[in-house]
Amino acid sequence: MNANSKAHITDSGLMNWAGVNDTAGIWLRIEAKGTLHLACRLRVPQGNSEIRVMVNNSSFNKKVSNNSYQTIDIGSVVIAQPGYICIRLKGIKRSGLVYAEVSDLVLKGSALSNGAVYVKNNLGNYFYWGRRGPSVHLNYKVPAAIQHSVEWFYNEVTVPVGEDTQGSYFMSNGFAEGYFGMQVNSLTERHVLFSLWSPFTTNDPKSIPDSLKIKLIKKGPNVHAGEFGNEGSGGQSYMNYMWKTGNTYCFLTHAQPDAATNTTVFTCYFKAAKDSEWQLMASFRRPKTNDHLTQLYSFLENFDPKFGNRERKANYGNGWIVDTAGNWFELTGALFTGDATANIKYRKDYAGGTENDLFYLRNCGFFNDFTPLKTMLQRQPGAKGHPVINFNDLP
Repeated sequence: MNANSKAHITDSGLMNWAGVNDTAGIWLRIEAKGTLHLACRLRVPQGNSEIRVMVNNSSFNKKVSNNSYQTIDIGSVVIAQPGYICIRLKGIKRSGLVYAEVSDLVLKGSALSNGAVYVKNNLGNYFYWGRRGPSVHLNYKVPAAIQHSVEWFYNEVTVPVGEDTQGSYFMSNGFAEGYFGMQVNSLTERHVLFSLWSPFTTNDPKSIPDSLKIKLIKKGPNVHAGEFGNEGSGGQSYMNYMWKTGNTYCFLTHAQPDAATNTTVFTCYFKAAKDSEWQLMASFRRPKTNDHLTQLYSFLENFDPKFGNRERKANYGNGWIVDTAGNWFELTGALFTGDATANIKYRKDYAGGTENDLFYLRNCGFFNDFTPLKTMLQRQPGAKGHPVINFNDLP
């Protein structure tokens, strides 16, 4: 829709469709070649209208005047190969207040012999999650012998030029209790963000008992620290930082468990690859936790539903872990997975893979070359070896 449009889509369908520049787009993935027949269930509350329905290179104009809901045949198109299509509705003429109220898009034909992928609204609020699009993850393979003795996690992220779509979170260092990465928040604001979940399960941080709250120990200059909610709750820190596409950024996470108090202190550091000095993000103490870094992963998500129709991509590479004995291990294997939107096949515009010695993740934008979920990825080891970090000199 036009940004200033008053037209909107509700559970009842396309409503208040009156603007001359209003175009509604319905994306779906057709899973077979063949013929696709289109119809719309609609009504024109007043007067008569002419509407246009467009799909691929075909366009159909229909004059409609029925003031009660009827299913109106539109036409047929040939789907040459499986993939995403966008069916667009545009108003041409109207004598009433709106072009039409459209409750359903009705599709039939041999192109649907293998079904279709589209966002249904029958499992909670999937109109919201479907618009956000699928999130994708790299679940790093850690040697079995050090599963519970990873003290440090180092990773690098590079966002290619043109792939920094608004609403993107390029998460680099994820672990069982938290996550750390960089975001595109608006045209003028970008964040580096580190969050740690409380062991108390809630979406309301105010309901967490004091004994189960995440405690801030220290934070870096220009870092904001507080609480977060809605997707679990806990402690959060972020820094306004206008990172740039094409540049590589480094993320470092440390875990220090204390068996006597059953707590673990998690600390994160950040820097541009070209810089020599690390910046402290924050250090948090998590109660009811006595472990090092486990379940290591990276993810790519869109957190703004307005931008789920635009693609984004990030490269993840030169990942390393250090165990409690000081041994370095390079992370060259990762299992590619997706979130619920991907797993229930409401959207399939997701991909992960390798490019030489880098992993990559892609999502959103309705591209067709998706990667099957649970694909095991293996990148080439880097030629430069592990980074040189004096852990004792970190802020």
